[in-house]
Amino acid sequence: MINSVLGGRYKLGEMIGTGGMADVYVAEDIRLARRVAIKVLRSDLARDPSFVARFRKEAFAAAGLNHPGIVAVYDSGEEPAPYIVMEYVSGHTLRELIHKGERVPLKRALEIGEGILAALEYSHERGIVHRDIKPANIMITDQGDVKVMDFGIARALADLGATLTSTWNIVGTAQYLSPEQALGEVADLRSDIYSTGCLLYEVLTGKPPFTGDTPVSIAYQHVSGVLIPPSELQPDLPPGIDIVLSVALAKKTEDRYQSAGLMLDDLFKISSGQELLTRAPRKKISRRKLLISLLSVGLILGTLTDGIIALKPTANVSTYPQIPNVVGLTQADAESLLVDYVVTITRAHDARIPKDRVANQFPFATTRAQKGSGVVLTLSDGPGDAIVPADLIGMSLVDARAALAAVGLLVAQTEAVPSDEPLGTILKVTPGVGSTITAGSGVVLQIASGQIEVPELIGIDAIQAKTILVQVGFLVNEIEAYDPNQPEGVVIRQAPDPGITQTIGKSVTITINKAP
Repeated sequence: MINSVLGGRYKLGEMIGTGGMADVYVAEDIRLARRVAIKVLRSDLARDPSFVARFRKEAFAAAGLNHPGIVAVYDSGEEPAPYIVMEYVSGHTLRELIHKGERVPLKRALEIGEGILAALEYSHERGIVHRDIKPANIMITDQGDVKVMDFGIARALADLGATLTSTWNIVGTAQYLSPEQALGEVADLRSDIYSTGCLLYEVLTGKPPFTGDTPVSIAYQHVSGVLIPPSELQPDLPPGIDIVLSVALAKKTEDRYQSAGLMLDDLFKISSGQELLTRAPRKKISRRKLLISLLSVGLILGTLTDGIIALKPTANVSTYPQIPNVVGLTQADAESLLVDYVVTITRAHDARIPKDRVANQFPFATTRAQKGSGVVLTLSDGPGDAIVPADLIGMSLVDARAALAAVGLLVAQTEAVPSDEPLGTILKVTPGVGSTITAGSGVVLQIASGQIEVPELIGIDAIQAKTILVQVGFLVNEIEAYDPNQPEGVVIRQAPDPGITQTIGKSVTITINKAP
């Protein structure tokens, strides 16, 4: 399929990933001259209406989510096979990071958890539950950012009938399955919090919270097993970690954090050394609940080995024409291609699509729809505005960069000046705090000056090296070269040399070994 052109605009390149349902390719969007990733449903599954329906559902679920911590869905199509066009992200999955067997530093582990929860807080506020949070669905970009992907089994919060046994569902990975999902009950936003707790537990300790020889036995542990406090596995963890994870992994949904934002707040408190007000739950599972779980887990999770419960077939619309792809076009050009439909125009900010061009269409391109039916086009109003956070003054450079990223802003430049404040403390922001500026633009940070030694990075994995540099307060400039005598993905050169003193906030250049 390489070098094929999908939808008349997406030129496929090499395959960069594969999964149970689809293959993922890097591609070029010819119309907008940008790199994208395209998920193409496997040919053996494309003939099954149930798989095609689930594939469409994935695109619908994620298309309305526009957040820096969520892999964006741009478009979809169905010829020559169903496909979804997504944001291209260069990096590694959290699953790859965990499988390396190296312990993730506490601060970095908390940053990963914070990134996931910030994305979930956004999706939950918009009525979307992910329902399949696991390491394979978390991307760590080359810049160290966290992105949640694959909303393939996401459901609207309002859909109170969304249970494990419903015809629309797919069973998630057993090690990250919430008790209510294992029992066939409604999975709501607190199910995502439970799965995030499982993931964070594994990142912090190197082991998932519950294990077993089969998916059924693992799921049973989620329902009735006793959680080992993470501090028993890693005694150097701060006390607050035990509290946060005991709440996130509570068996009963009412004992858990009731929003991703509440758990996110507690992680921030741990990062900054503050005392937690949250208390661990003390309720126990009832004997009746335990008996029900013994029966339910065996019955329901028998489907785990098969993976997918069949979907109900949709109505036959094969005689309807396909809606053309108009994303990226002007309103006039789009309407000229949609003369057979009733077009409704809405507008929204979008940092990825030029102003006054179509940023989204619903139904998606190539969907079959009856002539005279409605099509909603969303025109881009450009990137929109962001407000410079009011609490930047007094932060460290690392925390300030994270706070800016959370509102869609960047650090354009740092200026070190003499000060009695601790090394690296933010003294001034330009434009000033509270200013409204264009999202995606940068600010200048004035920081307390100081000299620190450049760490030894040669031979270290690139992600770890970048984490070290960010933690000590340096900016990262990375380039690539190839040395066949060194492992791929490690740092083979750095500038300045290790041991050289340099002002905090300056850049350190690392050369990453990558085959051409």
